[in-house]
Amino acid sequence: MAGQAIHIKKEILVRIIKAFLSDDFEEQTRLIPYAMRPKGMEVPYRCCVYKERAIIKDRTIAGLGFPIEEDDETVSLGTYAKKALERTEISDKNLTVLQAACKGCKTNRIYVTDLCQGCVARPCQTACKFGAISIVNGRSVIDDSKCKKCKMCVNACPYNAIVKITVPCEDSCPVGAIKKDETGFASIDYDKCINCGRCTAACPFGAVHERSQIVDILKAMKSDKKVIAMIAPSIAGQFPGNIYQLKTAIIKSGFDDVYEVAQGADITAKTEAKEFLERMEGVNEKNAEWLNAWVNEGGYGEEEQTSEKDNEKVHNFMTTSCCAGYNQLIKKHLPEIKPYVSDTKTPMYYTAEIVKKEYPDAVTVFISPCVAKRAESFENPNVDYVMNYEELGALFVAQKIQITELDETKYVVESSKQGRNFGFTGGVAESVKAALPDEKAVKPLVINGLNKDSIRQLKKFATSGECEGGCNLIEVMCCEGGCIGGNATINNQKTAKKLIDNLANTSKDIEKI
Repeated sequence: MAGQAIHIKKEILVRIIKAFLSDDFEEQTRLIPYAMRPKGMEVPYRCCVYKERAIIKDRTIAGLGFPIEEDDETVSLGTYAKKALERTEISDKNLTVLQAACKGCKTNRIYVTDLCQGCVARPCQTACKFGAISIVNGRSVIDDSKCKKCKMCVNACPYNAIVKITVPCEDSCPVGAIKKDETGFASIDYDKCINCGRCTAACPFGAVHERSQIVDILKAMKSDKKVIAMIAPSIAGQFPGNIYQLKTAIIKSGFDDVYEVAQGADITAKTEAKEFLERMEGVNEKNAEWLNAWVNEGGYGEEEQTSEKDNEKVHNFMTTSCCAGYNQLIKKHLPEIKPYVSDTKTPMYYTAEIVKKEYPDAVTVFISPCVAKRAESFENPNVDYVMNYEELGALFVAQKIQITELDETKYVVESSKQGRNFGFTGGVAESVKAALPDEKAVKPLVINGLNKDSIRQLKKFATSGECEGGCNLIEVMCCEGGCIGGNATINNQKTAKKLIDNLANTSKDIEKI
């Protein structure tokens, strides 16, 4: 998300938390737009102070956990705050679109600019395979009804006169889940949405917003129940101080205990390693059966072993299953790859299972780098709420908690180097590899971010039953860079990776299976 939009979102979250901690939550929440844009203030972004306040109100509604699409503008923020206090269930629709903030961008299209020189060679017209380009008055013109947006003409033009006009939210979505509705503004198709969060990060106006669960978590903290935080491995690269000071800070903010989800990642890695061996052993047995049958049928000379008969040989691979966005993709768009997906549960699953055994009546909160984990939490009765890194940061700001000034609090179970490395691309495959008795058994391939091309690649693997280059383990990360590239992260990837490396290098190696 654009920088200023992030700052506004964070300020609103801080104000919601402060309002909750005040003596009058409803009134303090109602006043948020007026406190942020008082009368007489120079308007920084919109046409007038009233437009600014309207958008801040919408962002606050999302911060309270409600969808903007259902907003009745006559209902005050105070009323929404009251409803949030009374709420007993949360919605599984995790995103909402602020139409007041949405620019209503023009549709994606290829466009010829005034830089067109009308050159004699007509390279753009030659490059187009669909007959979409004609010459009118000596200049190229594109017929939108024929254009396939392949960008061949864009690449062919020697003057860079042809450009692709993009709608950032639509262009970022790998599955076409966000489009303009009849009003001309962005709308999310939840049947298609995989909760990757790309649209929230891509929109330069911050018009696509997560629906926060912060009020529900604060209510749980105020109750007589214990509230346990489960921190994702990538968190080690997000905040100042180390993860032991971070544990102290999280407890100081209102949680009763903190568990590293890297502990669950160790279980995932070892369980997935066992599953990998079982699957590959099964493949080898099938290949042996094929070979025996082939030999008994007479076989071929060595020079002829690439015949059509060879295509009947059994090939197989396994894909990792810890990324919630990838799992949503499988369910909604890529069912053909399901047989190749590991049956092993995610690190969040195993950690929540451990927490519930030790605190059966506790409220569990997964602290996450992305919106996709909110979707996963609805499928897991052991996870009650999800708080993202932005919201945790706002909680620290609202309570004036300085992590680096705090003492360290150790974890009951120290996670491994590999478990703590789950937060970036390649970390999962390396962890599975490290847990195997023979690391050479793994030939990994890493899918670094889901997009239209990588989805086509996975579909091809699923259809053929074979991974390119003879790989047998595919790690799939929805976000480029892995979890350190999630939509709710607050640190740049390079710095985050360095901080995680520093922690991992002081940690023990995972036990081999």
